[in-house]
Amino acid sequence: MDRINPSSDQGGFGTLLREARRLRRLSQLELALRAQVSQRHLSFLESGRAQPSREMVIALAQVLDLPLRERNRLLHTAGFAGLYPQRRLETADMQPVRQALELLLRHQEPFPAVAVDRAWNLFMSNSAMQGLLAMLGDVDALWRRVCGEGPRNVFKLIFHPQGLRPLVVNLDEIAPPLLARTAREALEHPEVQAVLDEVLRYPDLPLKLRHIDLDASRLPVLPLHLRLGELNLRLFTMLSSFGTPQDVTADELRVESFFPLDAESETLLRRLAG
Repeated sequence: MDRINPSSDQGGFGTLLREARRLRRLSQLELALRAQVSQRHLSFLESGRAQPSREMVIALAQVLDLPLRERNRLLHTAGFAGLYPQRRLETADMQPVRQALELLLRHQEPFPAVAVDRAWNLFMSNSAMQGLLAMLGDVDALWRRVCGEGPRNVFKLIFHPQGLRPLVVNLDEIAPPLLARTAREALEHPEVQAVLDEVLRYPDLPLKLRHIDLDASRLPVLPLHLRLGELNLRLFTMLSSFGTPQDVTADELRVESFFPLDAESETLLRRLAG
């Protein structure tokens, strides 16, 4: 296949390959064995002394289990066209994806759920989530305070001083692992890094939270304790994603479903649902 002009997006092919390998804590030998190539050839690819074929790029991306956006990026830096399209959720081809999201959100009632992309931008939310946010007042005004005229973003909502942050009782408990998880994703995804950087610039964010420990304790579930006036709401979340996506948008979408941690929280959520 003919090559296109290689992209210089944040380094060449060899640099991106080496960074992806190191992020997964693989040695050159380990990656070479998994990809069924010689360590010498892999070393040449990383150093730029050899150029990969399109098939080699695809094989390495699969072995490294790269997200589809990063697989396209690796192909571009090697001089090949991307393999995976990125369609808007509103297009006809994405109707099955959209319907699946709507079904998941609806089935989560009376408990909250949202569909977000990798950078936490909101695509959909169910009635329970909208009802929960309505307890804070005008929902549209809330989002404008947090995100301005930009995309509605759940990560910003959690940490913004005019969002949920003042209501999070256990911020010291949930913030370090949540920030660490986002920072780990940001290592490979510039759009996530941009959101994280904005959050870390928020006024009055505790100084200790600005210094992220990438190895912060990874709890079995992350409990969220909100205090809404006299009401206490304790939740944990579960993430769902598409198992075999062939589109960048579908690959990056995830549904975050919220479940009550105690009977009081379940009763409150059921009451809000009417």
